[in-house]
Amino acid sequence: MSANSTHNLPEFSVTEVSAALKRTVEDAFGHVRVRGEISGFKRHSSGHCYLRLKDEGAVLDAVIWKGVAGRLSIQPEEGLEVVAVGRITTYPGRSSYQIVIESLEVAGVGALLKLLEDRRKKLAAEGLFDPARKKKLPFLPRVIGVVTSPTGAVIRDILHRLADRFPSRVLLWPVAVQGDGAAAQIAAAIDGFNRIAANGPVPRPDLLIVARGGGSLEDLWAFNEEIVVRAAAASSIPLISAVGHETDTTLIDFAADVRAPTPTAAAEMAVPVRLDLLARVEALGGRQTAAMARALADGRTRLEGLARGLPDPARLIEDSLQRLDDRAERLANALPVLMDRKHAEVDRLFARLPSPREQLAHKRHAAAQAAARLGHVMALRFAAQASRLERVAPRLPSTALAREVERHRRDLARLSERLHGAAGRAAAEAGERLGRYRQLLESYSHEAVLGRGFALIRDGDGRIVEESREARTGALWDVEFRDGRIGVVVGGGVHPSRPKTKVKDAPPRQGDLF
Repeated sequence: MSANSTHNLPEFSVTEVSAALKRTVEDAFGHVRVRGEISGFKRHSSGHCYLRLKDEGAVLDAVIWKGVAGRLSIQPEEGLEVVAVGRITTYPGRSSYQIVIESLEVAGVGALLKLLEDRRKKLAAEGLFDPARKKKLPFLPRVIGVVTSPTGAVIRDILHRLADRFPSRVLLWPVAVQGDGAAAQIAAAIDGFNRIAANGPVPRPDLLIVARGGGSLEDLWAFNEEIVVRAAAASSIPLISAVGHETDTTLIDFAADVRAPTPTAAAEMAVPVRLDLLARVEALGGRQTAAMARALADGRTRLEGLARGLPDPARLIEDSLQRLDDRAERLANALPVLMDRKHAEVDRLFARLPSPREQLAHKRHAAAQAAARLGHVMALRFAAQASRLERVAPRLPSTALAREVERHRRDLARLSERLHGAAGRAAAEAGERLGRYRQLLESYSHEAVLGRGFALIRDGDGRIVEESREARTGALWDVEFRDGRIGVVVGGGVHPSRPKTKVKDAPPRQGDLF
């Protein structure tokens, strides 16, 4: 009977039982809120998060899928008491049940404060709040970047305050300032402003303002998230934190370069008052004008005092003019004197030059002496050779003597040929040098210049006339041409007392010595 009744029960597979249990649990606990302490938190490489919620009597496994984990308002941490909202389901692979968390919030203000303090100590230990890292705000930023909600009163207050003080260009990066994903958006906005190129199409801000209105600790929690604090600390652009009211404090306040009690105060810190700057510039301009006027007055007084000690400029000019006339007269007289001196020096040097005939005779005498010395040397050498032959001849046979005589005869013939060749080359070189000297001497001669159609004019004292202003009507001048010399009267004809004379014939040119 028992066997039959056993076979009458329905039979299920393990998968069917697991699926039935999964449907039953999910239908009964489709949406629940569970309060507990986080334990065993682990973030998988896939991005999913696994943890356990526990209290004094039980433990509940939990999972947060990757898409939900990036949108959570708070990040799970070990030991944090939270309220998780999600659905209960089963995991057939391990015959266990778990909660799939869809949102997460801290359970109570005390837990939030404890988490806030622990996080502050951790980030402070890393040096993110070090005062040495703070940057100085620019005095007058051209572009101001604002990270806040585009629909709240905060952005209107900031724009209104900037317009009252000093109108500036503002770039708004709209973000959510609370709720899921707010922290990620704020951090991305700060990083995005820092990534703008300096000379790109979008101007790079000179100053950043991260602002939000007042609220509870939970409302401001996005500005306590680690991702936001690290983004503020890493910003290369000076950053003002203006989150909440004056009594509200968030972790971004410690990481920012300057903390403003309110968003309106942040706008006042960002720019100076334009009217105050104009008044200051006007005051400085007045002081500068007064200082310049005093400097000019002092300079004028000193100039007048110095001017009284200076001599009369007209007298200085008169003295200078007189010295100029004196120097001009001396200069006009000095040039003819200098030319006469140079002509006399040239004539003296020309007289010291030996004539070509003397040079040829000297060269001929030197060549004769050299030939005599060479003949004497050759005679001595021949005598020495003959003496040697006389000494060795008795000791040599007739054939050896004939060979020795023949060898000396060949040496004598070779030396004679070298002597004639050297004498011929020396004579040719001497002839070439004499030819060059002759051509150079003829080119320097004034007679060659006269042969090209020029004339040489001398005054009555025999001095050479070089300029037309030396002409005086009635003066007697000599004009020398290539073939003769005539006397002329300046302003008249040929002077009767100076008939045409023929220049003494030049000596005949010396022919080639060789």
